[in-house]
Amino acid sequence: MRLSQEEEGMLAGREGHATRKAMQILVALGKIYGAEQMVPVSSVQVSGVSYKNLGDAGLEFLSGLAEDGRARVKTTLNPAGMNLTDWRSQGIDDEFAEKQLRVIEAYRRLGAEVSCTCTPYLAGNEPTFGQHIAWGESSAVVYANSVIGARTNREGGPSALAASLTGRTPLYGLHLDENREPTQVVGVETPLRTPEDFAAMGYFVGKAVKDGIPYFRGVKRAGLEELKLLSAALASSGGVAMFHMEGVTPEAGSIPTRLEKIPFTSKELEETRAQLDDGGNPDFVSVGCPHLSFTEVARLARLLDGRKVTTEFWICCSREVKRKSDLVGYSRTIQESGAKFATDTCMVVAPVEELGYKVVATNSAKACHYLRNSGLRVRFMSLDECVMEATKAP
Repeated sequence: MRLSQEEEGMLAGREGHATRKAMQILVALGKIYGAEQMVPVSSVQVSGVSYKNLGDAGLEFLSGLAEDGRARVKTTLNPAGMNLTDWRSQGIDDEFAEKQLRVIEAYRRLGAEVSCTCTPYLAGNEPTFGQHIAWGESSAVVYANSVIGARTNREGGPSALAASLTGRTPLYGLHLDENREPTQVVGVETPLRTPEDFAAMGYFVGKAVKDGIPYFRGVKRAGLEELKLLSAALASSGGVAMFHMEGVTPEAGSIPTRLEKIPFTSKELEETRAQLDDGGNPDFVSVGCPHLSFTEVARLARLLDGRKVTTEFWICCSREVKRKSDLVGYSRTIQESGAKFATDTCMVVAPVEELGYKVVATNSAKACHYLRNSGLRVRFMSLDECVMEATKAP
């Protein structure tokens, strides 16, 4: 790889141990993927924040870097394993909480913003079209590449953190024009009536294209909430890091000929929805995977107004969305129902399986995928149905 004089200095250790370690990681990654040089990044989103995923080894690694490492660009964090200010109400034990707070303190010392959200684009980390970034959260990677038109690979936790400490990432993969072309065409031949239909479609297509770049044709309408759930599902069932959607996404131009065609009809939609639902009576309901938008919180406030929650119900969103909801009274309406805001965390990265729950209802295909992998049963429902489930008579 060709390194600049500044990058050579980082690699030689002239800017500290942590920066040297970070540059070593990036150079090794660049050599593996054939990158010829580094490219500056405008922002970083670091995954690997929950102590549930990091463990003691990860905490020790972070603490070592925090001795002299500092972020060079805007750096935000993925969700932690608990609500950082109200974790006791979630049933989190003291030992887990103590170690999670140590993880957060290490990131704070490194210069990261403690926003702890999987939707950084809704919480102040807003790249623009064509900007190079280094994001690790899989659903945010898909959204950034596809809907915003920024450029990022699907970074692991260490490589994203290395990009933060150096302000660089290797120039390969989706940072290059030639690697952003579609690889399959998905013909959408059924109406998509709800955001959850987009989630189911993403789950089906992710499995079909694996790490390809699907081009969706035939979608009549798609807003932020639909595209957010689609991005998350694509990244959970497959290795998708980008998609194009005709008439919606900024790089959806003409389609190269001779691409594989994948039909998505009412048959695939209904079969996928059924595959995501294990049945059973939920003892826990959670929405916000990825974290809810302000529009979704407003809708929940309307649905919960005058109702009382009878099942544990988590509303997962970023601190920024919660702050806006506080200002207009949505938070008060939701909390008066008995539902709980879970800022800083979500049902996937919190130790839900250790809190005694067995069956989780959610409107997220991504959450269904990962909660099932944790040994829980899942119910795949619409947002409205989740509210009905959480407030039904005991």
